[in-house]
Amino acid sequence: MTANVVIVGGGVIGSSVAYFLRASDPGVRVTVIERDPTYARSSSALSAASIRQQFSTPLSVRMSLFGIDFLRTIGERLEVNGERPSIDLHEGGYLFLATAPGAATLRENHALQRELGADISLLDATHLQARFPWLNTGDLALGAFGESGEGWFDGYGLVQALRRKAQSLGVRYVASDVVGIERAGRRASAVRASNGETYACDVVVNAAGAWSRNIAAMLGIELPVYARRRSIFNVSSPAKLERAPLLIDPSGVYFRPEGRTYICGTSPAADNDPDDLPLDEVDHALFDDVIWPTLAHRVPGFEALRVERCWSGYYEYNVLDQNAIIGYHPDIDNCIFANGFSGHGLQQGPATGRGVSELILHGKYESLDLSPLDWTRVLEGRPIVEKNVV
Repeated sequence: MTANVVIVGGGVIGSSVAYFLRASDPGVRVTVIERDPTYARSSSALSAASIRQQFSTPLSVRMSLFGIDFLRTIGERLEVNGERPSIDLHEGGYLFLATAPGAATLRENHALQRELGADISLLDATHLQARFPWLNTGDLALGAFGESGEGWFDGYGLVQALRRKAQSLGVRYVASDVVGIERAGRRASAVRASNGETYACDVVVNAAGAWSRNIAAMLGIELPVYARRRSIFNVSSPAKLERAPLLIDPSGVYFRPEGRTYICGTSPAADNDPDDLPLDEVDHALFDDVIWPTLAHRVPGFEALRVERCWSGYYEYNVLDQNAIIGYHPDIDNCIFANGFSGHGLQQGPATGRGVSELILHGKYESLDLSPLDWTRVLEGRPIVEKNVV
C-alpha cells in the first residue's frame, strides 16, 4: 500500500484525485498543497464551467460521459454529514454549428459520439431554424446538438464540494506554495513548501494547473504546458432566447445563458496568444473586434449586447495537442502528472481523479484506460488530433 501521497494543487483535478484515493482506500495518507485556498485565481473558479460529449476522440467522449454521471449524482457522492452539495447543473446542451466546409467533420464526429452512447442530434439548417428561431441560419449547413448530458454548472461549487468531501474522508489540505521537490535518483522523496515544512512522499501528483510547468521543472522535467489567458464576458441583451444552449459558432466564438444574462468568449488568434499574461487584465479588443460582431451576425437580437462584467482565467494549455498529459514520466518512478487539460479540466476532472487513484493504488487503470494520454506521445512528438477544441 502507498503510505503517503502528496498532491500539488487542490483545484478540481487535485481534489478529484484526493477524493477518489481516500474513498477507495481509507488507509492511504493524502496531503494536498494548495497555494490559494480561496481559489480566486484558479481555473476551476474562473472558467465557463461546462461539459460536453461532442469530441472527436473516443477517450475524451468516454471521460465526459463519466463526468456527466458524476455531476448528476454529486449530491449522493459528495454528501457530508447529511448535507448534499448542489452545483446547479443545467443540461442545456451544446450546439456546434458548421458551414458547408465543416459539415463532413461534424457528421464524422457525430457518428463516433452516437456509437459511444452520447445523446447528440444532427440538425440541418431547416431544423435549426425551427428549433432555434432566433438563430441566423443563412450561412449554416449543419448543427450538432446535445439533447442530454451536456450543459453548464457551478465550477467553483464543484471544487468546493470535492474539497469538503475529501477533507471529511481525512485528506489534509495545506495552504502554501511549493518551493522545491527533493529528488534522489529516480524518485521524489519530499515536497518543500513556503511554510517551512517538508512533506515526505511515496507518490507526488502534479495537479498544479496553469502553474504545473514550474512544478515539473523542480524535478528536471520539461512539461509543454503554459498559462494562456482567456477572457470571459458577461453580457445582457433585450433579446429573449428560448431554450438557448451553449452555442459554438463556426468561428469558435461561444455563448451560453447565465441566469438572465449570457457569458461569451473565444480563443485569441494563435499569433496573439502569449504565455502568462496577467489575470487582472481583460482583452476588451477581442470582444469589440471579434466576439460582438460574430454574435450579432449569428443572433440578430444580440446587436444590442451590453457588457455587465468581465474577467480572465487561465487555460493550462498543452502546446503539443491541447489534450491532457496524465501518468508517470519515464524518468521518475513516483511522480504522476495530470496537466494540460486546455480548458477541459472541469469536465474531465472526475475521470482523471478516478484514473490517477487507480494508477496509484493498483498500478494500472481499472475503470477507463487513460494511457493514450500518457507521456509517450509527448516524448515522441505524436499529437492527438482533437477536431473539437473550443
